[in-house]
Amino acid sequence: MLSGSRMRENGVNKEVVRKLADAIQADRLIETAIRLIEVPSPTRSAADVSDRLDEILRGDGFSVERPVAGWPDAPAVVSKFASGKPGRILQYNGHLDTVHLPFVPPRIEGGMLYGSGCSDMKGGIAACVEAMRALRQTGLLTHGGVMLTAHDLHESPWGDGTHVNGLIDEGYVGDAVLLPEYLASPLPVIGRGMAVLTIKITREGQPVHEMLGGLEQPSVIRAGAEIVRRFAEVDQDLKQLNHPMAGRESLFVGRFEAGEIYNQSPIECNVAGTRRWLPGTALTDAEAQYHGILSDVAEQHSVRIEGGFHIARDAYRINPDDPFVSAFQSAHSAGTGEALPVGAKPFVDDGHEFVNRAGIPAITHGPDAKGAHTLNEEVAVSELVRVALVYALTAVAFCGGIQD
Repeated sequence: MLSGSRMRENGVNKEVVRKLADAIQADRLIETAIRLIEVPSPTRSAADVSDRLDEILRGDGFSVERPVAGWPDAPAVVSKFASGKPGRILQYNGHLDTVHLPFVPPRIEGGMLYGSGCSDMKGGIAACVEAMRALRQTGLLTHGGVMLTAHDLHESPWGDGTHVNGLIDEGYVGDAVLLPEYLASPLPVIGRGMAVLTIKITREGQPVHEMLGGLEQPSVIRAGAEIVRRFAEVDQDLKQLNHPMAGRESLFVGRFEAGEIYNQSPIECNVAGTRRWLPGTALTDAEAQYHGILSDVAEQHSVRIEGGFHIARDAYRINPDDPFVSAFQSAHSAGTGEALPVGAKPFVDDGHEFVNRAGIPAITHGPDAKGAHTLNEEVAVSELVRVALVYALTAVAFCGGIQD
């Protein structure tokens, strides 16, 4: 817990916590979440749920903008709430699209919310909306303002992250950003970058029985196996590039497919995996090493190899002493009674891009939710209420605290 004087310096004290906690209505928050979840929105098809969020915000009296941001099929949703006085702008950013799995309708049972996207991340977006409502109702945001941005094209491999990139490029950027992904602890200040590797190995000719010429054909399977072997060697070397919080760099293979039957020489082999790297690693060097291995194997085995190196997000880090980190810790401590340990983000998300592309600090913090990317998403109502409170308190601390 931060000292009382530090908490007051950032505009966060027991009275502020009480007022905001009283203003946050769990039933209203959950109604918002259910209204978002009940609209199916697989990646690249988030138009209807974007319209639903627009409707919710306008119904609450908030202004809404709908920038295309490079994706006219589902224009983004932007809503701003200003105090009327100069100060920092805290951005809440979330994605409205969900992974491509069968739709599960929302339901409440035993204090838990279930349904597609409740964990990732419609529940978190609903908490952002509730935080804005509480800030407006209490009048505790004395400087600056908050801005909510919501978008499509997040979940890979169906999306490529370009929708949020478009928002950033069009200037929808605050002075700092909170992202309600399903990470309740630690407070992440560093994260590895990731590229998805897709490799297609082919040979000329047709599939053929091993005893009718197959033995003499170039083997796409042996070529694939050689790529896996070479990647394993590189991965061993990458173990030396290790960060005490973020972990090590890696070159990983998670998929290997070839052949139609056990005694046939196939004409195609597919390999897929990931390359992860730490801040400070030259991305161009990692990509050049990857393509160099593929070129060597193609020549060695007389096959053709097409290799995709699809960058999800680059590595990032933020300064643990940044005023935004201090404001967030002050808010979390005041709202929950404890500070978070500083650590690393285990996955990649849009926060990486806000740091690298927009140049602002980004903190991923959301509910302790379960089942993301499965048919069994679930999140406790109490967790969504907690996130709404922490987000509102962070706005008070960051926007209304000591200004740079």
